[in-house]
Amino acid sequence: MKRLLLILAVAAAQPLLADSNLPPAYWSDRQLPNPKQEAQAQALMEQIRCLVCQGQSIADSDAEIAGDMRDLVRRRIAAGEKPAAIRSWLIQRYGTWISYKPTGEPATWPLWLAPLALLLIGAWLIRRRIRVRDR
Repeated sequence: MKRLLLILAVAAAQPLLADSNLPPAYWSDRQLPNPKQEAQAQALMEQIRCLVCQGQSIADSDAEIAGDMRDLVRRRIAAGEKPAAIRSWLIQRYGTWISYKPTGEPATWPLWLAPLALLLIGAWLIRRRIRVRDR
């Protein structure tokens, strides 16, 4: 009886209906008719991280939310909005993590300065070690 309950619990926990039955967004897998606008959209989509995949851009991801974001980017560019404004809006909405292009805000300065500091400390330690051996 316990085994049957365990099997039923595991079967009920399966995300069988996790996928949406909605059709994909219109511009998620279509290109804009204007080649210049499509190039702008592609460039921007390469810079935006997929919220589900996290290791892929929305241009490369097959996740449903990535398709919705591609649709959003293409619609806004087709409406005449600048890619920088769209990127800023996405960063404001989802945080700086969503962008592959790093920002220069003060919170990220330690990340940029740490490798330089470690190199300087390493050079200083090597120099000290060489001086000790020369004596």
